[in-house]
Amino acid sequence: MKRLLTMAAVLVALTACQKVELGEPSGENEQSEQASESVKTKKFTFTMKGEWKPVTRAYLSADGKDLTDVWVLDYDADGNLLQQLHQADNTAEDFGRPVMQLAYGVHRIYFVASRGVNPVLSTDTHTLTFDNVRDTFWKRYDVTVVATSNGNRAVTLDRIVTKLRLTFTDAVPADAASIIITPHTWYYGFDYTTGLPANAQTDKPSTISIPSTSIGQTGVQASLFSFSTADEWTTDVAISSQSATGSVLGSATIVSAPFRANRVSDYAGPLFSSGGSMTLSLNGEWADSYAGTW
Repeated sequence: MKRLLTMAAVLVALTACQKVELGEPSGENEQSEQASESVKTKKFTFTMKGEWKPVTRAYLSADGKDLTDVWVLDYDADGNLLQQLHQADNTAEDFGRPVMQLAYGVHRIYFVASRGVNPVLSTDTHTLTFDNVRDTFWKRYDVTVVATSNGNRAVTLDRIVTKLRLTFTDAVPADAASIIITPHTWYYGFDYTTGLPANAQTDKPSTISIPSTSIGQTGVQASLFSFSTADEWTTDVAISSQSATGSVLGSATIVSAPFRANRVSDYAGPLFSSGGSMTLSLNGEWADSYAGTW
C-alpha cells in the first residue's frame, strides 16, 4: 500500500509540472486585437493663435472685431475626412481651443477662424463660402499621433483675406442713403484644404447703408473683404452713392486696384462732389505699404 501511494504522488507531481500548450490564436481573435489597436486615440487640445488678441478668456478678436466661428476638419493621409468640429458660440469656454480625440496615425488637420456672415461648408468641394466675407484665418496642420505624442498644441493661423477700405473726403449729403461697391472680380469663398480663394463673383454689388450720424461728415469709411492669394492680383472697382429713392448722388471708378492676402488697399478721395481724384495707399498695419492713384 505504501508503494502505491508513493507512485501516485510521483504522478501528481509530474502532472503539475507539465507545460500546457494552448495552440495558435484563431483568426477571429487576431482581428479583434487588430481592431482594438486601430481605434486607439489620444486627446489633443489645440490653442489657436493668429493676428488677433484675446479679449476675454473665451473670445478671439482681430482689428477690434470678435471672430464668431471656428472650424476644425481632420483628414487622414489618403484624404479621407475623419471628423469635423464647428464652434459657433464665441462665448463658450473652449472657443478657439478645440479638443479632439485623434486616432493613432497620420493626420492632416485644417483650422479656420472667421467672422464671415452666413457660412456654408461643403466637404464635397472642400469649400467654405459666405454671403458677406469678413476677416478670416486659416492653417493646415500635419501631425502624426503616437502613444508619446504631446496632446497640447499651439496652431498659428494666417489671414487669407484682403480688404478694400474707402475713405470719402467730402461731406456726405443729407439725402445719401447708401454706398454701393461693385468689384469686377471678388471672391466669396475659399478651398479649406489649400487656403486659396474660390467662388469668384463678377460685378456683384455690395450695398452699405449710411447711418444718419454720418450725414454732413467727412472722412466716412466703407470696407469690403475678399478672399485672396498671397500673390498680388488686380481688379476694377465701381463705387456709387444713392438716395433712398435710387437717385445716383456720386460715383467713382478704380482701375486695376491691387490686392493680396493680409493687406488693406486703402483709397481716399471725394465721391459726392465733382472734381478731384482719390488716391491709394496700402495699409502697413497688415503688410508693406503701397501707393497709387485712380
